Amino acid sequence: MTSSAFAEVSAAFPWFFPAVAFIFGACVGSFLNVVIYRLPKEQSVVTPGSHCGCGQPIRFYDNIPILSWLILRGRARCCGRAFSFRYPFVELLTGLLFTVCWLHFPPVVAVCGWIFVSCLVAATFIDLDHMIIPDVFTIGLGVLGVFIAALVPALHGHDSGIYLVDALRGVRSALLGLLIGSGLVLWIALIAEVVLRKEAMGFGDVKFVGAIGAFCGWQGAVFTIFGGAVVGTVWFAIAWAWEKTTGRRAAAAPPSETPEGEAAPLGFGAHIPFGPMLAIAGGLYFLFFRGPVLSWMAEMAQLF
Repeated sequence: MTSSAFAEVSAAFPWFFPAVAFIFGACVGSFLNVVIYRLPKEQSVVTPGSHCGCGQPIRFYDNIPILSWLILRGRARCCGRAFSFRYPFVELLTGLLFTVCWLHFPPVVAVCGWIFVSCLVAATFIDLDHMIIPDVFTIGLGVLGVFIAALVPALHGHDSGIYLVDALRGVRSALLGLLIGSGLVLWIALIAEVVLRKEAMGFGDVKFVGAIGAFCGWQGAVFTIFGGAVVGTVWFAIAWAWEKTTGRRAAAAPPSETPEGEAAPLGFGAHIPFGPMLAIAGGLYFLFFRGPVLSWMAEMAQLF
């Protein structure tokens, strides 16, 4: 489709491309459900195809993102086994994130955003389930971020019209984000370990912030560190207060375990996954706060 035809369709049907983005995102979310379940188990995410827990393959008409879960009322057609609400939630979340990317950015940057938010979603739920972030979403995402920055310099706001210059600037921005982000978190983790006399942050979180910085720049990496701390504090406080008040663990509470890896009630000293908090903060920066933060930093620089 030519740019003029693209513009004509957008003008005549402004809902069309956002709707396509949502549907495509929901389909990607369906694939992410497979990745979230199989990748930590070191299983192929391609074969075998989707199947029920009883072993029966799921028919294509029962595998439509979001709709199939609603039509079947959350139960498998073959055996009546309940399917987790997480499946349509991941599909809906990914569809919404794809739509927001499309509405906020030029198409080529929006596609880069699709890759980024997909990895954030998968890393979030894997960390919630297993308290690990696989290297494909840390080291792999960081390397991919640098590569994409060279192909699409506009990802980091470089668009002078001279591609080679913009590409070099894009790579510089991605590398600075990767190195400053991971380096800063590493120092925070080391200092906290000395003060608390125990491991305060997993090395996967260090690499994960670096990967986020490769897509968001060093400003985004710094925002992610402190924004993730705020998100984590609020999330933990609400879940802890709910548990203390009701005597029941909130369904949305982060998992917690002892240093030995055993399940533990929420409380100070319990280990909880930090990756989801970092992913939320990184996603918020990429989608909503990058422009305001960069503008504010430019204004501060002029004062000095």
